[in-house]
Amino acid sequence: MTTTVELTRFRVAPDRADRLLAARPAMIADFQADRAGFLSAKLVRVSDDEWLDIVEWRTPEDFAASRAKGANLPGIRAFFDLIDELVSMEEGTTIR
Repeated sequence: MTTTVELTRFRVAPDRADRLLAARPAMIADFQADRAGFLSAKLVRVSDDEWLDIVEWRTPEDFAASRAKGANLPGIRAFFDLIDELVSMEEGTTIR
């Protein structure tokens, strides 16, 4: 089985990192409730102000539908609002 992987690198001011981490559970809960095909998410701190979000989706169509919804729920919006800069976004496929 293959899955679609979203790799999003972004920056958050170091003094807001605790707020980002506090907002994460509500964002994940909103994804689980509202995003068909959402499988998992891992957040990686790359440097003091840079993060990598690794999100796994069942299909590319599920990922595209999620992107179209944007920050439609409060938990998602609260997390996204803490992001200062989007560095990159890539999509890939797992090989199992």
